[in-house]
Amino acid sequence: MVTVPRRAPEKARRRDGLANVIMVGPAAILYTVMLVVPVCLAFYLSLTDWDGFSANPAFVGAANYAGLLDDPGLRRAALVTLLVAAAGTAGLNLLGLGFALLVNGASRANTFFRIVLFYPHVLSALVVGFLWSAILGTTGAVNNLVTSWGGQVLPFLSDPAWATITMIAVLVWAGFGVNVVLYLAGLQAVPHSLIEAARIDGATRWQVFRNVTLPALGPSVTINIVLSLVTLLKTYDLVVSLTAGGPAGQTQTVAYLILWNSFHDARLGFGSAQSVILMLVTAALAFVVTKLRRRGELAVHQ
Repeated sequence: MVTVPRRAPEKARRRDGLANVIMVGPAAILYTVMLVVPVCLAFYLSLTDWDGFSANPAFVGAANYAGLLDDPGLRRAALVTLLVAAAGTAGLNLLGLGFALLVNGASRANTFFRIVLFYPHVLSALVVGFLWSAILGTTGAVNNLVTSWGGQVLPFLSDPAWATITMIAVLVWAGFGVNVVLYLAGLQAVPHSLIEAARIDGATRWQVFRNVTLPALGPSVTINIVLSLVTLLKTYDLVVSLTAGGPAGQTQTVAYLILWNSFHDARLGFGSAQSVILMLVTAALAFVVTKLRRRGELAVHQ
């Protein structure tokens, strides 16, 4: 009878553990350096009155957080951000799902249109903002065409309401290609046998979509809503290039205000407090939306 040493399993476990550390280690280090450290630093700076230049930040405790309640600019920016997030999330998902249904299926035409729909997302948000500013600005291409026909200048970027709507529309135009791709992936996972069975039973296209396709897309809908919401809550670069926060600060988002307070006004501590609150609100909204969507998915499958 051959006797197997007892240390062999222990060596195997150690070897497997070392291999796991080697595999996970670089990702863990990158995650710590790129996320954990900046979050901890932002929280520390939010408790100080630092201008970004002095050697020793002055500790002020919760004074910056108390100041947030008395900041009218932040309240206005918060309302704009929530409006952008709500309307933009709805637009991104409706257009994303709609176009995904249109270009679903294997064909050269669908492949071409998928590329066209995704292309705006490849462009930098700054480039997109400057592009649409040149098209929709007071002296832009559209208004030059309108005035040449004897019409009046359309206030796409000069009126607060128009500027907000324009900004949301540009955000949706630039980003819905990602939603199309994610919904296409979800559509590929819908069991074709269920769709065929529904059609054999005499279901119309709308009935097949409502009772078969849409419930099967539950996880894809959840992912798209959460990703859209998180992305729109931190909108900054497109605001800079499209409206610069105007007119009269009416299109400033919270993320734009954070960068403005931190670097333009040299109030890095106050800006850090705003960023901490934005991070917590974003995490809370993402958690709530995910929970509500999961409950809805479970209710559909029961």
